Amino acid sequence: MTDLLIVILLGIVEGVTEFLPVSSTGHLILAGALLGLPQADATFDIVIQLGAILAIVVLFWGRFMKVLSGLMVRDPGAIAFTRNVLLGFLPAAIVGAIAYKGIKAVLEAPTVGPLVVAIALIVGGIAILFIEKTAPVPDTESVETMGWRTALGIGVVQCLSMIPGVSRSGATILGARTMRVSRETATEYSFFLAIPTMLGATTLALWKGRHELGDAHLTSIAIGFVVSFIVAIVVVKWFVGFVSKHGFVPFAWYRIGAGIVALIALALR
Repeated sequence: MTDLLIVILLGIVEGVTEFLPVSSTGHLILAGALLGLPQADATFDIVIQLGAILAIVVLFWGRFMKVLSGLMVRDPGAIAFTRNVLLGFLPAAIVGAIAYKGIKAVLEAPTVGPLVVAIALIVGGIAILFIEKTAPVPDTESVETMGWRTALGIGVVQCLSMIPGVSRSGATILGARTMRVSRETATEYSFFLAIPTMLGATTLALWKGRHELGDAHLTSIAIGFVVSFIVAIVVVKWFVGFVSKHGFVPFAWYRIGAGIVALIALALR
């Protein structure tokens, strides 16, 4: 990853797709495979996601400060918020630590990875259409009022996103929707849950790949990090407004179309 334009392109792809239910990792893999970019770099792909996560910290800074101050005085809402985020993160932390080598191998496989992504995009799109049509009437309107069993259940569903192309935000949101969480709350929860999840994934990736990191590699990661942060700030603001008006169905059709195009392109390479 030494070419500046490639790094910027991948940073843009990450920033645009991290919080949309379309799979940022899947798009990074397909970008590498279909545009003839260098072989996928799992450490780079994982770490630049942290730039997009930083955008959430900035955009929701007031919310986080309110929770932090609430914890100081043992406010029930702040305690419930923190509990639910940590419970949602727990399953991914356990599975990710165990399955890291396998996940990295899939991400870096030049032929298997893109094919898995293309299929997962299509299947995920169909799943969105089905869940948007059949989701039960919501009874949870905020992260603070979410039950602990619901938070843990969403965390278990989030583990599906370790399959490239599934989408972490998509799995989180759709899992929440099947558990009677409102669309807006499910979207917000996916943002908040991304913070510990990607912090953990980034820390693990940097530690496991520490012997492979040179100056050029670190520079590429830093540039990709900054680009994804800037782009994600814009995308998150747009996404919240779009979902409140149109739901997730447009993203389902995008996934299905992108998956079909990717399969055709991979077959013709």
